[in-house]
Amino acid sequence: MSTITHPAVRQAMEELQHLSEDAEARRLAFVRERALRDEVSLMNTAREEGREEGVGLGVRQEREAALLRILELKFGPVPDTIRGMLRSASLDELLQLFDKALRASQLDEVIGT
Repeated sequence: MSTITHPAVRQAMEELQHLSEDAEARRLAFVRERALRDEVSLMNTAREEGREEGVGLGVRQEREAALLRILELKFGPVPDTIRGMLRSASLDELLQLFDKALRASQLDEVIGT
């Protein structure tokens, strides 16, 4: 590196040497590097949480669609009030309704209206 003569590179090397001799500049560089790593870690965590949330939403929507299809096949057209109830049901509630739908002979036995 000492044989490099290009003025811009020499200037950068001198600046680097100057900064590395300054304890406060080293401390600030360390703090900045740590903050950048923390930010990357937080972004990766948020990305993973978003991915998991998206998968959960997809599973929920698929379960809702499957339940609606079973209800329609077994009992005919499903009223909008029941469709709304299915849209607001949790994943576990949809699973319970799914089980009821498979055993029921009437829509009222599934929904409990």
